[in-house]
Amino acid sequence: MTAREIIDHTLQESGWGNLEVLERERWIDCQPEFKASHYVNGFAYPDGKFRFSPDWSSLEPRGFGPEDVKMPEFPDHCEAIEESTHEMPFRLVTAPSRHYLNSSFNETPTSIRARNIPVSCFTREDAKALDVKDGEEVTLGNDRGMLPIKVQVFDGLQGGVVIVESIWPNDAFVDGKGINVLTGADPVAPVGGAAFHDNRVWIRPH
Repeated sequence: MTAREIIDHTLQESGWGNLEVLERERWIDCQPEFKASHYVNGFAYPDGKFRFSPDWSSLEPRGFGPEDVKMPEFPDHCEAIEESTHEMPFRLVTAPSRHYLNSSFNETPTSIRARNIPVSCFTREDAKALDVKDGEEVTLGNDRGMLPIKVQVFDGLQGGVVIVESIWPNDAFVDGKGINVLTGADPVAPVGGAAFHDNRVWIRPH
């Protein structure tokens, strides 16, 4: 199938018309009518009531999430993240840089000039404890891999947290390996998906 045929087929199978209609109208209004979108007539349960304690085991699709994680009975923190340890005392956040947002921006000259190089940001107190200074190089690491990177002292975050604003192309890093050498791809409960920023690391000065 050509790209146009795939789009046309997908639209028809999804009940949204066809490619000809989309090209003519240039828009598909997917918003449900008022009563449905505001749950005036209830929720998708036999009695129409909202469930604060859903039956997680009945959710579809099955087989994508881990089987050994017990979801909390009510909405609450689920203790299934990579908590910091003595060996890996830092929590790594790989949030998007304002200049990059996502990988479609990370090769533009203006964004590269604004960011210059990848850096690891952590507090002045953490830098002092590690005996490193702004601009020096450290290695971040965990069970997945290691990543040499420059330090940027930044007090606008919590102690024990290191931020590497992303997402840089791999060749922007010292050894040609990108930040995802440290991040996990383990599916999360209840039905899979990614655990963004759920990574613990150690930091070693050079």
